[in-house]
Amino acid sequence: MTPRTSVPDTAAAGLRPGFTGEVHVPGDPGYDEARTVFNGMIDRRPAVVAQCASGTDVARALAVARDRGLEVAVRGGGHSVAGMALSEGGLVVDLRRMRSVEVDPGARSARVGGGAVMSDLDRATQPYALATTGGRVSTTGVGGFTLGGGSGWLERAFGLACDNLLAADVVTADGTLVHARADEHPELFWALHGGGGNFGVVTSLTLRLHELPRMSIVMLLFRPEDGPEAVRTYRDVMESAPDEAGGGCMYVTAPPEEWVPEDMVGRLVCAALVTFTGTPDRARDVAAPLLALDHRAEIVDTIPYAELQCMLDDPPGLRNYWSAEYLDAFPDEAVTAFCANAATLPVPTPTQHVLFPMGGAVARGAADHPLPWRSCPWAVHPFGIWENETDDERVRGWVRGVRDSMLPWANGAVYLNFIGREGQERVVAGFGERAYERLSRVKARYDPDNVFHLNHNVKPAVAVV
Repeated sequence: MTPRTSVPDTAAAGLRPGFTGEVHVPGDPGYDEARTVFNGMIDRRPAVVAQCASGTDVARALAVARDRGLEVAVRGGGHSVAGMALSEGGLVVDLRRMRSVEVDPGARSARVGGGAVMSDLDRATQPYALATTGGRVSTTGVGGFTLGGGSGWLERAFGLACDNLLAADVVTADGTLVHARADEHPELFWALHGGGGNFGVVTSLTLRLHELPRMSIVMLLFRPEDGPEAVRTYRDVMESAPDEAGGGCMYVTAPPEEWVPEDMVGRLVCAALVTFTGTPDRARDVAAPLLALDHRAEIVDTIPYAELQCMLDDPPGLRNYWSAEYLDAFPDEAVTAFCANAATLPVPTPTQHVLFPMGGAVARGAADHPLPWRSCPWAVHPFGIWENETDDERVRGWVRGVRDSMLPWANGAVYLNFIGREGQERVVAGFGERAYERLSRVKARYDPDNVFHLNHNVKPAVAVV
């Protein structure tokens, strides 16, 4: 009797000849590490993890998936809160072996591999005193971050990450290698400015860099009862701040750092952060009204940008549930509602209840990109992170409650990188209805069978006969 051959084994056998990366199937020593993503709530077992080393590897992996009817997931940094980097029983195109960063200081640009994370990019550009807008966590994948829009500390000065996208190499669903830029495949290039991973596997991105000789921060800690005054003051500061200023105001559990008063460690605090693309003296001037408030701890100093990017890092493997609302205004009533949610924030956990200022270069960016939230002046981001499964409903309920409390001031548009699976209406709201229709037409050209659907999905437009 001939032994039966499993799907993983046959797929791997079809993939390995000529494949220059690594292939993992269940039972391999590296399989469990290969299927582990940032969110510890995600536990999926793909049939094959194809750790690609080139665009040709990617095309081969897609061909194997197509021939064997395997669902395709694409992994860059693995930071999707919904675990979209994994497919149960499918094939994962894993780009982590493609994480090179080539900096051209004369052209002020960087060519970044599709599997690079923010720390790869930031540490490569820092020796040249150059930077571009990156995620606020150093382990975020550059590719998914940029393709989804890309909101970060430098956005008010330098625009969103996708505003700095100059070109991209894409492997489409049929295995075609495409170079997209403003004058080549222009509709695809437009779609990559916020449309996510709907159109193919992006194996490299070329990003514009900006001069950043010095980065400064002002970080203040307040007692939670002083939070409302701090949040109102932060709002007023940022509404008139220059574009060089960014940051966020947040309720968190105070960490055990040297500069944090011992009696605050492990307890709820309100933190105000002003980031500044300039000197500490100028940052101090911007933050003067905050510094005048009664606060328990402060830092006013320069900080390498790559280190700032690590400030909010949390270890992988914790449980995550996030959401967001983008606001047309943040009046005193909204401040009151925002601060009231801090009373039920799960403490002590790494959970963050964050208010981000938008505006500046974000609002001045291209109006036709599928990013309707870019015109909003404020974003509220409840970022649930916890360890114990018994807290799942409590933390998820808290996140949903924060969202609900902000609805009176919400625009309806949302940055999709900040949310998990919240339904197709939220997806359309994230792109905007007119932009979604245009994205659907691009999808129909480059991925008519919706191979790339494990994302905030754009359905291919149906041709009218």
